[in-house]
Amino acid sequence: MIVLDTHVWVMWVHADSRLPREYRDCIQQEEPNGLGVSTISCWEVAKLVEAGRLKLPIELESWFEKALAYPGVRLLQLTPQIAVESTRLPGVFHRDPADQIIVANARVYGCPIVTLDARILAYAHVSKKP
Repeated sequence: MIVLDTHVWVMWVHADSRLPREYRDCIQQEEPNGLGVSTISCWEVAKLVEAGRLKLPIELESWFEKALAYPGVRLLQLTPQIAVESTRLPGVFHRDPADQIIVANARVYGCPIVTLDARILAYAHVSKKP
């Protein structure tokens, strides 16, 4: 399984051309193994829509229904273990709680994260793909 960062999940669902080909290929190859989407990503998408920073082609509830039904997608719940891990990330990590939870998901599940976020890419304590 891989964990998709929120922006990668949204870009993938929308077939956004800004998502590099190697990322699209990686996601397609990993579909049979599972594409983890953190529940915090749902919150992030809802907040982006609320703030007008993300425009969806359909109502938010319908978008979630469709985006979470994509092949291989597995919604990763916010468990107590992930909550604790997000507060104990080794080394130095930035203060964005959503990113902390997404990174904690990847660490707890022992799988790489797929992101374009430079701060996560620079973090040495989580595996990344592609």
